[in-house]
Amino acid sequence: MRALTWTGEEVEFRDADAPTIEGDGEAVVRPVAVATCDLDWAMVVGGTPFPAPIALGHECVAEVVDVGDSVRGVRPGALVSVPFQVSCGECAACRRGRTANCRTVPPFSMYGFGQAGGDWGGFLSEAVRVPYADHMLVPLPAGMDPAAVASASDNIADAWRAVGPPLERDPGAAVLVMGGAGPGSIGLYAAAVAVALGAERVVYVDSDPGRRSIAEEIGAEAQDRSGERPGRFQVTVDASNDAEQLMLALRSTEPDGICTSTSIYFGDQPALPVLEMYMKGVTFVTGRVHARAAMPHVLELAASGRIAPERVTTRVVDWDDAPAALLERDWTKLVFRR
Repeated sequence: MRALTWTGEEVEFRDADAPTIEGDGEAVVRPVAVATCDLDWAMVVGGTPFPAPIALGHECVAEVVDVGDSVRGVRPGALVSVPFQVSCGECAACRRGRTANCRTVPPFSMYGFGQAGGDWGGFLSEAVRVPYADHMLVPLPAGMDPAAVASASDNIADAWRAVGPPLERDPGAAVLVMGGAGPGSIGLYAAAVAVALGAERVVYVDSDPGRRSIAEEIGAEAQDRSGERPGRFQVTVDASNDAEQLMLALRSTEPDGICTSTSIYFGDQPALPVLEMYMKGVTFVTGRVHARAAMPHVLELAASGRIAPERVTTRVVDWDDAPAALLERDWTKLVFRR
């Protein structure tokens, strides 16, 4: 089979061994809609510490091709969303919803990260083996366009965790999103989820006019970056990957508020206004999303029409056009459709 691969020098389809079921609880799936993660651009230009080669793709909707004898939740032909992190669903961490840190599999087991993720392969492949299929595979709601929710298995889930639980704690709270990390989809998804969940005000800050326009279409108030605090907010999100914007998000967080950073800061780490955070009682949350635990919330919002993830998608291209499209870098969210 073919697998789209970052070789360390270029992006190309390479031949790879076709996966087979290796246990009764496993499945083989065929990705039909794969979305770029905001991190993919950095990977294909060598901007991350993850070593090549990397079989790319870690956000997808797939068709189930085959299942092991003990799989009961899905059957061949079903459309499913596949979390990018591998988890068992049964260990103590998984039972508490901490599926990014499953205790059954090796740490950081992920699709689409090459050796750094345990060499599970990538979703921009003709087929993928999925362990713990009854837990891992989340059936797509009836009538959903796979391309619209291809990012449910990572970036939309990441956005939901930044605003969903805080708004459950403080219904109607005002939300600030500092956007712009990489291609910039996570911040836009966070703004969309905050609007859908009834935030009294959603402010989206970004230097990119195209993304600000999308934010306004979603229902947020869009502002250019100014270096000034945008106001005071009970819920703030750093999806900027910019130390100055992170600082502004923290300093814009009201007393007893929550600031969640979805950004990954490689290299030198940003300084934090720890004394101000201490005095105000600000909670700062960072770390990898527990994608499998968040996905049902995301898919329910999309199925109900409360969010329309396709508004963030800027391009949908054919599968065979993936190598060139990835490197064109004219997208916020790029979806490959088979």
